[in-house]
Amino acid sequence: MLRRAIIYAIFLQLLLIMIPASCGLADKQEIQKVEDDSSAELHVAAATGLRFAMEEIGSAFEEDTGVKVVFQFGASGNLAQQIAGGAPVDLFCSANASFVDNLVSQGDVIEESLHIFALGRIVLAVNEEFPLEVDVFGDLLSDQVDIVVIANPNHAPYGFAGKEALQNEGLWDQIEDKLVYAETVSQAMQYVQTGNAPVGIIALSFADVPGIKYSLIDEELHTPLKNVLGVVSHSRKKEMAARFAAYIRGHEGRAILEQHRFYLPQ
Repeated sequence: MLRRAIIYAIFLQLLLIMIPASCGLADKQEIQKVEDDSSAELHVAAATGLRFAMEEIGSAFEEDTGVKVVFQFGASGNLAQQIAGGAPVDLFCSANASFVDNLVSQGDVIEESLHIFALGRIVLAVNEEFPLEVDVFGDLLSDQVDIVVIANPNHAPYGFAGKEALQNEGLWDQIEDKLVYAETVSQAMQYVQTGNAPVGIIALSFADVPGIKYSLIDEELHTPLKNVLGVVSHSRKKEMAARFAAYIRGHEGRAILEQHRFYLPQ
């Protein structure tokens, strides 16, 4: 009887030791799960012209959800090529619908996820220290304007829109010798801001910076700059990508886009 009691007592002691250990293991597993969730990152490729607005939207989304948005900014055409090559991107935000449409046809972006979320505009930007008033395209013919910078129209939508506008005004051939191509619209803005180019055609969303004055270019002179987003088909975070896409198109995202001088679709 005494032997049985001793065995029972030892069993209880062992049980008391094992229970906290198993609970501790469960707690560690739960902590690890929470840490994994909090460290989740969403990778978004976005047109350079969207940079200021997207960084602000991404910060707001992270604050609301705990999910960090990691952006890769560049010319839409270049980003599209990278996505087609399998780049680890979850959501694509392009300044030109045709690049996204091409990815859809190749199976790289999910067609049902496509949405136009903003409309861009281009401006004639002038370094504020440049002595000549440059308000309209005709002013570019002046001998004092020796350099006009635009983003490369072959892969940058804002550069392509600038080229279209100049062609439609009948000025492209006359000023082509003055043109300098920047890799992105952001770089074009920097050229004007620093005075390396006295004049340039840039995005309205980049124009309100120190050192630059600008005039809005008639939107009838170029194809509309439709900013389109779509979930990348090889993404492993499609649901979260769709959630961020909805956030961009929702009240918070639209308010930020409007603050950065984008026009909003109805």
